[in-house]
Amino acid sequence: MSDDFDLNAYLRRIGYHPTPAVDVQTLRGLAVAHVAALPFENLNPWLGMPVLLSVDALERKLVQGGRGGYCFEQNGLFAAALRAIGFEVQTLIARVLWNRPEDAITAQTHMLLQITLDGESWLADVGFGALALAGALRLQPDIEQPTALEPFRLLQHGDEWVMQGCVRGAWLPLYRFDLRPHPPIDYEVANHYVSTHPQSHFVNLLIVDRTASDRRLSLCDREFTVRRLGAEPERRTLRSVAELRHVLESEFLLRLPDEDALDRRLEALPEGD
Repeated sequence: MSDDFDLNAYLRRIGYHPTPAVDVQTLRGLAVAHVAALPFENLNPWLGMPVLLSVDALERKLVQGGRGGYCFEQNGLFAAALRAIGFEVQTLIARVLWNRPEDAITAQTHMLLQITLDGESWLADVGFGALALAGALRLQPDIEQPTALEPFRLLQHGDEWVMQGCVRGAWLPLYRFDLRPHPPIDYEVANHYVSTHPQSHFVNLLIVDRTASDRRLSLCDREFTVRRLGAEPERRTLRSVAELRHVLESEFLLRLPDEDALDRRLEALPEGD
């Protein structure tokens, strides 16, 4: 185990109590606990604050600060924790296809992880927001793989892979990726783009998600949605700043940043229908 990463603090933050080992049970258990405890959220870019990717910065924000983050932060922190335990981890970068055609050409703006364990490759991804992977997948094509919630599968086209999730009976593409390693600068550039570009939805929309053991919680601006397997989504509009703050703190388990701009941005959210 590494002395550079405060593994015990991380395990306390996600509520993981078994002694971690370098095995599949630990990998899956950590992923389930991580997505339940650490919400996907974009408060920093939405408020015009920087998103820092060093391990120290991730520990300060997500572990000590009671915050969440988006894919580069979530999977960056998860990779550091796995490495501290002794896992062999490689970061990968993907082109997001969610709500787009599977052949769409999109920027490489998503991080996921490849883990090698006893000679077998696995994928983990605790940072895909509304469809975060509560578990881990074998790197094998064309097989349905169960998780704590929806099943997932991988398709392979030459050197490229497509991640799909089964949502209400339909297989939907999440992203496309290959297995080439990428240096940290590639993630820094992609992170800068999604956190500062004026057309980035992380700059323009409030987006928060959390994956609990039996449901997925989502907030997009004022619309709060709860999704359970086999049931229709439950949606309601949060009308006041007090309502928004309450849901962010109680449902998404966030310690909100002490920024004067937060209430102003919450108040200015569009009312919707």
